[in-house]
Amino acid sequence: MLTEKFNEVLTKEGIVSIISWGVEEPHVINTWNSYLVVTTDERILIPAAGMRKTEKNVNQNNKVKMTLGSKEVLGYKDYQGTGFVVEGTANFLEAGLDFEMMKEKFSFLSRVLEITVTSAKQMI
Repeated sequence: MLTEKFNEVLTKEGIVSIISWGVEEPHVINTWNSYLVVTTDERILIPAAGMRKTEKNVNQNNKVKMTLGSKEVLGYKDYQGTGFVVEGTANFLEAGLDFEMMKEKFSFLSRVLEITVTSAKQMI
């Protein structure tokens, strides 16, 4: 589901927006492409130091949407830049092998946001 083009975007720096919603209005947080780690089974792991509102929302409704992109990766019809919209279900990890692997890479994290991808669409 996560294409070669998606993985190429992750090799270039860009901003990632993660949208969650519980019973209130949608909440948006940002992180960087370089903080996303894709597992062999195509889950996306993201270090979380804050993200308290996101975690509260995920505990009420585990669906999330995420956008990411890079101007440095050619998009459709050789447009300069491409981006993706990802949908999935989220969970916060506080222990386990994935948590430990992420803690080694990103010492600042207190938890790991795990997204199980249900769709990933290239937009441009």
